[in-house]
Amino acid sequence: MKILLTVDGSDHSRLAVKHVVKHWAQFAPHAALELVHVDPPLTPRVAAALGQADTKRFHDENARDALRYARSYLHKIGIAFAEHCLVGDPAELIAHLATRGRYDLLVMGSHGRGVLRNLLLGSVVAKVLQSCRTPLLIVR
Repeated sequence: MKILLTVDGSDHSRLAVKHVVKHWAQFAPHAALELVHVDPPLTPRVAAALGQADTKRFHDENARDALRYARSYLHKIGIAFAEHCLVGDPAELIAHLATRGRYDLLVMGSHGRGVLRNLLLGSVVAKVLQSCRTPLLIVR
């Protein structure tokens, strides 16, 4: 079983990590876990002002911070994992990776803002749910 776990460094992301760990025995020993963090791109104007090297460093630092908890917790528990650090539209890239990678399960933490707020602001989880055929486990 291939599991893709999205990580953004939020408390909701941490709950998703804990949920996967709590239920890992149900997936193991034939499960493979991969983490994905998608950093939204900087505006073209900001990226140009920073330059290519500083923009890359910015995204690398964001990914390191977002993955810190998951890396630490999974290492402590002894669960092996791979990582994907991407830059772009989070919903689009998560759905694309989940489909292209032929994952059996996609796990995402949800902020649980509610239907009306999601309609106004958009929700990464809602967008992934609409555009991805991979089974999605939403942890709240």
